[in-house]
Amino acid sequence: MPGVPVDSTNLVVRALDLVREKTGNADKKFKINLQKECPAQAGLGGGSGNAATAMWGVNELLGRPATLSQLVEWSGELGSDITFFLSEGTAYCTGRGEIMEDVVVNNGEGKVTIVKIDEGLSTPKVFKNLEYDKLSAVDPIELLESFKTKGPFAVPTSSFVNDLQPPAFKCLPRLQALYDDLLNCGFDVVLMSGSGTSIFCLGEGGGGSWEEIKGRDDLKVWETEFVGRKEGEWYRSKA
Repeated sequence: MPGVPVDSTNLVVRALDLVREKTGNADKKFKINLQKECPAQAGLGGGSGNAATAMWGVNELLGRPATLSQLVEWSGELGSDITFFLSEGTAYCTGRGEIMEDVVVNNGEGKVTIVKIDEGLSTPKVFKNLEYDKLSAVDPIELLESFKTKGPFAVPTSSFVNDLQPPAFKCLPRLQALYDDLLNCGFDVVLMSGSGTSIFCLGEGGGGSWEEIKGRDDLKVWETEFVGRKEGEWYRSKA
């Protein structure tokens, strides 16, 4: 994928180096074939997911010298989002994101559609435009309990909160224009992911200008689903 570094600035390379250092296996070498399925600068944690996968995989190849708890602890040294991907698929993360609590949620059956414009956003720029007096006042624990008991396809739309969405729209008005169009396509939930620039939609949709949106050259659309992993196994497609 253009723009993805292949040197020590790549999180995968850094993840390998970290596990080798922590487990005393500095002499071990690995060949990595990175096939990017998740777009860059999308607010989806693609690079962080790659790094978590590398940590898990290398630990398996080395005979599991580290426990999962150790991998979780070490991941915080690489970045705030990596820890989440070492969960079982659903987690409550606090701090910078590196303090993780696995939670059990019935994801249920439902369609997840991701729409991304052909432009990225700088996370620092989004935070610079964040208006702290306009942050959501909803108790995150209440939201968490709602998701745990009902699942993402049954909670009300108001349960989905992303405080980075307004400043991202301020930085990139065309992203808000896309969001507004998607709101009229019949999806149950429409919300920007992370600091952008992808927007996820829950439910079937298909109304409004959906067919026109899918045909736009400046957008990419993915139809996917929620996945988790079993203890001792890594994530895999349901297909």
